[in-house]
Amino acid sequence: MTFRMVDFIVKKRDGGTHTREELETFIREYVADIIPDYQASAWCMAVYFQGMTPEETAHLTYAMAHSGETLDLHDVAPIIVDKHSSGGVGDKTTLAVAPIVAATGLPVGKMSGRGLAHTGGTLDKLESFRGFRTELSFEEFKRQLREVGLVIAGATHNLAPADKKLYALRDVTGTVPSIPLIASSIMSKKIATGSDAIVLDVKVGKGAFMKTLEDARVLAQLMVDIGSHLGRRMAAVLSDMNQPLGRTVGNALEVKEAIATLHGRGPEDFTELVHTVAGEMIRLGGKAATREEARALVDQVIADGSAFRKFRQFIVAQGGDPRQVDNPDLLPKARLVIPIESERSGFVQDIDAYEVGLVTMILGGGREKKGDPIDHAVGVVLHKKVGDRVSAGEPLCEIHANDETRLQEALDRLRGAIRVGEEPVEPWPIVYEIVED
Repeated sequence: MTFRMVDFIVKKRDGGTHTREELETFIREYVADIIPDYQASAWCMAVYFQGMTPEETAHLTYAMAHSGETLDLHDVAPIIVDKHSSGGVGDKTTLAVAPIVAATGLPVGKMSGRGLAHTGGTLDKLESFRGFRTELSFEEFKRQLREVGLVIAGATHNLAPADKKLYALRDVTGTVPSIPLIASSIMSKKIATGSDAIVLDVKVGKGAFMKTLEDARVLAQLMVDIGSHLGRRMAAVLSDMNQPLGRTVGNALEVKEAIATLHGRGPEDFTELVHTVAGEMIRLGGKAATREEARALVDQVIADGSAFRKFRQFIVAQGGDPRQVDNPDLLPKARLVIPIESERSGFVQDIDAYEVGLVTMILGGGREKKGDPIDHAVGVVLHKKVGDRVSAGEPLCEIHANDETRLQEALDRLRGAIRVGEEPVEPWPIVYEIVED
């Protein structure tokens, strides 16, 4: 039967279920520019209102994953383990998790991106090191994975081009919040990069895309179901993003905190999340049979220094300056460091993660639009977290800035982002639950 895009749109508009063949044809013809944006937009809106079944979403994901090149790294490693975070403020998790997992003998080859909005992405953070190269050829990528066991680089290949096209379209048509389209977007890239086992870090709260635990659970379960349907080992960690993760927000500041964590000196919440995500990767990768064994391995490679040594080896292999790894004080520093003191005694009751991220972007640590330059030195350091007692005049946080013209707005917003009250409060758990296949 001849594929007609209008029939495809009407079928979903009326609540119908697409076949695998229909979805594959749609993706193939959309990438080939046979189907125009206005029809693809209409279909995205139909999906937004009608949803998709897990099986439909899995078929869409597979079609998107195979819309361009796919990577096969099995000549380098028998099992490819990967992680994905839905993004958040202060989320430097990959910087600590990847070397920990690699130090246990599981090679980690990761394609990462750059940040847009709140703060920099993983690649932006890594470029805090002088000379660090993010653009590697596929041959360089594989060679480093083989020799070092850890590589993190930009996606230079034509991976999942359907996702790039559809995401750009969703961004301007009000259809980004569709859970099936979010799930297929995330998972298509992971399938295209050849991952066998995937750990998803799904953020929940004011600073995350998923504001409620219920919505995050639905998204996590759908992505786990997609991966399982396509033969992958899956787990999803639901983690908190009501307040920033750890105590630093901003590229070089977050790198310093990740290095401290690899030395066993990281903040409690960040350390707990790193142990959980790394443990799940180790378990799914077959290096440990239970979560208890996996966490013991994480403790071991941190305590014996092998996780930090793996991080150092990885940074040097991609051209980064080892002196900055050994002495993080040599990383970029802001010219201005301004403390914000509490006006009253009491307890920190709320730190709005979204606002703290916005402050970092205003200072130059994030991008308002693609291509904006990043100031690696700027950001926010939190001296207090939710639940902490504070005295009047005691520092709540400090702003690291280079541009005085942006400073006042950042100060005003940051003061409004932190609420101190008389009543003690319990902080949110950093890990809510783990969803498995």
